[in-house]
Amino acid sequence: MLLAIDVGNTQSHLGLFNGSDLVEHWRFATQVEATADELAVRVSTLLALRGLETGAVDGSIVSSVVPQLTPEYFGMSERYLNGDCLVVGPGVKTGMAIQLENPRELGADRLANAVAAYDRLGGPCAAADFGTAITFDVVSEGGEYLGGIIGPGVEISMEALAQRTAKLPPIELGEPPSEASSVIGRSTHQSLLSGITYGFAGAIDAIARRIRRELGDETQFVATGGHAAAIVPFCELIDEIDDLLTLTGLRLIWEQNQ
Repeated sequence: MLLAIDVGNTQSHLGLFNGSDLVEHWRFATQVEATADELAVRVSTLLALRGLETGAVDGSIVSSVVPQLTPEYFGMSERYLNGDCLVVGPGVKTGMAIQLENPRELGADRLANAVAAYDRLGGPCAAADFGTAITFDVVSEGGEYLGGIIGPGVEISMEALAQRTAKLPPIELGEPPSEASSVIGRSTHQSLLSGITYGFAGAIDAIARRIRRELGDETQFVATGGHAAAIVPFCELIDEIDDLLTLTGLRLIWEQNQ
């Protein structure tokens, strides 16, 4: 079985694949100072919840945007798991040409998203990831990675608003309460929910429209990431949400390298 590991700034997402089938997946908070041994304890505990041991894993693939944790996950895989460990980065086969001025700048998770989006939708297409940052990763009709868009994430924006204003409280993101589908909030809490939800939905649609102007009306979009479920239902141009998009992309990259 393949263990796919996506290490994000806020959360890490692990998926266990048996061939192309996802057996189980887990999310937990990213701890930057975790050691290889500590990561092994966490992984072995998660596997045990499924009645599995680390010996059941015969290969692993890691995408990481946290440089301190990349060698720790590699060390954990080398020491405690069977088979090879592939770290997504320069020199790894993806089946996708990268049309960037400096391909080394491309985050491994974003590359995995692009690979999975193209496999799912064909081209032209784009993956929108609602993580610590909101990113779009755009793929041409021929399957080339063209580039992307990076903006502040939903949670960062909510935290900044609460910290910089004396009378606006922190909020939990959810569907904005409305009367007859009104965008107008009747309380401070409702106003904040409405502003964050509809504001980000409008920004996402604006970016998606500009991408379509460049690539054509047939361009399709898929969303992933922790806040996608709260924002995408209010978007006009993005219909699909795939919480497992990055893990799927890692599996596809692994298969390219076997």
